[in-house]
Amino acid sequence: MLIHMRDLHRVYELGAEKVHALAGVDLDIERNEYVAIMGPSGSGKSTLMNIIGCLDTPTRGSYVLKEQEIGTLSDDELARIRNQEIGFVFQTFNLLARADALHNVELPLVYAGIRHEERRRRAREALELVGLGDRMKHRPNELSGGQRQRVAIARALVNKPSIILADEPTGNLDTATGEDIMASFERIWQQGNTVILVTHEADIAKHAHRAVRMRDGRIESDVRTPITTAARP
Repeated sequence: MLIHMRDLHRVYELGAEKVHALAGVDLDIERNEYVAIMGPSGSGKSTLMNIIGCLDTPTRGSYVLKEQEIGTLSDDELARIRNQEIGFVFQTFNLLARADALHNVELPLVYAGIRHEERRRRAREALELVGLGDRMKHRPNELSGGQRQRVAIARALVNKPSIILADEPTGNLDTATGEDIMASFERIWQQGNTVILVTHEADIAKHAHRAVRMRDGRIESDVRTPITTAARP
């Protein structure tokens, strides 16, 4: 089991008020699943994403990632997990404006202490995987929105993480470009990665093979779509 969550709660204190963002979530995700987490604003999906990504910790309950209880780890240990086990793809791309595509993709490897030659090799491979082998020296302002998002996907892949965690990855893109990005996620899943997609858009969620719908801090439904033999990795 890759992810094992039981009775997960997250309470935020806003002055005298307590907001129950998660109110008892049970969720298991296996390796090489392709999951969409859905729900309206305020449903708890973003809070759940932040906890899956070790950007936040639960108020109570258990979150076990690769047999490690996340709630017991130090800030340094959480930072290591974020760098090595989770590749993040954000709606706003989060690229360094003055760095070219190759350097943007290299960044997680810099933080991981990987040597220069190895960093370059792995960054090139990741960019080629997303179809940007001919754009390595281009800066973000020289790339289209879809190309920038593919740089972000390459950066998420470069450390060979256990999980690709994508937050509204097509939110700033037109429909055709969004479909192209979703095709990239399908290829990533077919190569054996676990992909977790957070979205409020049904058209985007349909690309996943499991839809977890949230409402009021709880899981409302959890539906798997049969995977055809042709699509299976």
